[in-house]
Amino acid sequence: MAPRVVVVEADGGSRGNPGPAGYGAVVRDPETGEVLAERSESIGTATNNVAEYQGLIAGLTAAAELGAAEVDVRMDSKLVVEQMCGRWQIKHPGLRPLAAQAAGLVGRFAAVRFAWIPREQNRHADALANAAMDAAAGRPAPAPTTAAIDAAAGRLAATTTGSDPATAPASWEPRPSFTATRLILVRHGETAYTEQRRYSGRGDVPLSERGRAQARATATRVAALAPSVAAVLSSPLSRCTQTAAAIAGALGGVPVRTEDDLIECDFGDWEGRTFAEVRAQWPGEMDAWLASPRIAPPGGESFTHVAERCHRVVAGLLKAYPGETVVVVSHVSPIKLVLRDALAASDAFLHRLFLDAAGISVLDMWPDGGVAVRTVNDTAHLSAG
Repeated sequence: MAPRVVVVEADGGSRGNPGPAGYGAVVRDPETGEVLAERSESIGTATNNVAEYQGLIAGLTAAAELGAAEVDVRMDSKLVVEQMCGRWQIKHPGLRPLAAQAAGLVGRFAAVRFAWIPREQNRHADALANAAMDAAAGRPAPAPTTAAIDAAAGRLAATTTGSDPATAPASWEPRPSFTATRLILVRHGETAYTEQRRYSGRGDVPLSERGRAQARATATRVAALAPSVAAVLSSPLSRCTQTAAAIAGALGGVPVRTEDDLIECDFGDWEGRTFAEVRAQWPGEMDAWLASPRIAPPGGESFTHVAERCHRVVAGLLKAYPGETVVVVSHVSPIKLVLRDALAASDAFLHRLFLDAAGISVLDMWPDGGVAVRTVNDTAHLSAG
């Protein structure tokens, strides 16, 4: 007998926005949670939003094929949910045909209810979508089993060492056989954009006079924390290299090495604009960006991509400087993403943690996968300034 009510969980994404894209959808029995149908497909090169709509369409189609009368749609795409509920306008012309197709499917049911859920509650559809994206990118993978989906969900919370939380040590207790690599994460000093609360991504905005004073104070603090430092790495942007140079000088002239992967997130069309301006001009896009790290600002870069860059940096440091101390001078987004993964926190962490200009965070990472976050956003050295 056909189920009267089903739950549809849907997701989609792309590697690059636009980039190799795919979607996933799951139809469940609302009472037992039993999976009644799965759908996933690579769709070539597309944006995150296009892939998410395709996932919704696939899920609704599967529900119709099962003969369901009512559907509860659950997605972690705030944009799709709000647009399908009619609360947000569909401004992008490329999404209108997809929204119309989804609306046509909605009309086939007695009732369809839409709800936004956190990404953590959409793991099954997310795993299907990621497998489809891998295939679109030329990395074909078998359809994920339940065990594979659980593993993928675990990897979302894995630390930047790449260890699986199921096997990584859950304690920061001393490890006699290992010495931790210590990362001192420093956000650059203040700029004119910092004070004006503007999005500051790839634009090369130099330190302000106050920012230069903060860099000097931070240098003194770092030298007190770690008199012996193996390396100082910096984003290539001048606000970071200026801060890093002050720190290196206080450490006795440790060379500064720039690392492109430490650069700030590309905020695209939002670059240089105030938070209020972005909220007024791109309300839907901003809500979607806040709802998912896979969503990029218009013309910009997603936090998911920034996290991949940061993972490469951290993995390289652990290999190159085992048991040593490294100072990393970067920006808000890269530092937040490293801390999110080190703390095995959810994506909500990214919008709840505030990092001050010239703030210092410290974490220890062991070769067996253990992590200890010792300090987050220390600004005591700036109190006099």
